[in-house]
Amino acid sequence: MQQPAVPELAHTHTRPIHWLATATAVAGVVALSSVLQPGPATAAQASGPGTAPAPVTATAPATTGVDFPLECGPVKALVMKKATGDLDGDGRPETVAAVHCDAPMGTPPDGLYVLTQAVGATSPRVVATLVDPKERRTVTALTVGDGAVLADYLGYSSPDVPSCCPDVEESAKWRWHDHAFVRSTPAATHSV
Repeated sequence: MQQPAVPELAHTHTRPIHWLATATAVAGVVALSSVLQPGPATAAQASGPGTAPAPVTATAPATTGVDFPLECGPVKALVMKKATGDLDGDGRPETVAAVHCDAPMGTPPDGLYVLTQAVGATSPRVVATLVDPKERRTVTALTVGDGAVLADYLGYSSPDVPSCCPDVEESAKWRWHDHAFVRSTPAATHSV
């Protein structure tokens, strides 16, 4: 007769007393956990330079009904492109809008504006002009990403170039720094 490789262990055979001991232990853990609940979170929020603000769930400002700083005479201002994102790091999104007058002919120049809406305010307001319509630019692409505004636009190399025929294609990037939008050029400007 062969001997088993492992001797028979007493604890491998379940008996009613084992089940009773296990049930008692589980009931004890459940009872103890219901008594020892953690208290409410009381961690203080860090403040000061270098600390990120607490995230805030908010919707981006709408462009409807906004009084853009654009002289359109008898026609109205049209929002042609818009993009949203948090530009100043406060956890609330801003809206960037490319706007021009609804002219019956030609290609009216765009203005590029930043809108924000304060907590509790009933309407958004324009807080910055990134491209003034007097610059005679037409925005062809607009995005907001990583806290920056990126825009591609068409323009003119001189005042003598007719409005029908922009001859310069440019790109610009704006980032909020020291309470102002600072412009940089991410790609080289070239003629079209």
